[in-house]
Amino acid sequence: MTEQQSPDEGEPIVVDQTDKRSIAPFLAAAVFAVVVLVAIGLGGVLSPAEKNVTEAEKIAGAVGNFVEGANNTDMVPPPGTGCPDFDPAKSPLAGQEGVGKTIELVAVTDQSLNGDRAKATVTTRVDGKEHTATWNLTRTDGKWLVCNV
Repeated sequence: MTEQQSPDEGEPIVVDQTDKRSIAPFLAAAVFAVVVLVAIGLGGVLSPAEKNVTEAEKIAGAVGNFVEGANNTDMVPPPGTGCPDFDPAKSPLAGQEGVGKTIELVAVTDQSLNGDRAKATVTTRVDGKEHTATWNLTRTDGKWLVCNV
């Protein structure tokens, strides 16, 4: 039994099985990945996150530090949070502080800037009672501090 080719099949197709793959696409992808990683790294170094903080966020942070310090120490103002001429009798938390009472910062809103001076409407809560007042702050050496006036 011999097989005969039918006249429809035509000439046999010759398949070249030599390996002609190239490494170029892989190298291009690797170079692209390295360029992207370097760009991300440079972006983090040249534009650090602390430069993206707004003045309103810095003011809210200063108020938060003042309240947290008041909760953790008996000193008025807490160290590093008040102006040098701070009068404890005129503290924005006057009357709210007490032994064993925790002051909760509810909100810091309506921040207004005037050069190195700022005002903010601050709402605090002690024993379930909320108190809202306007706090004065001054920027000293790039840091916002709570002041009486």
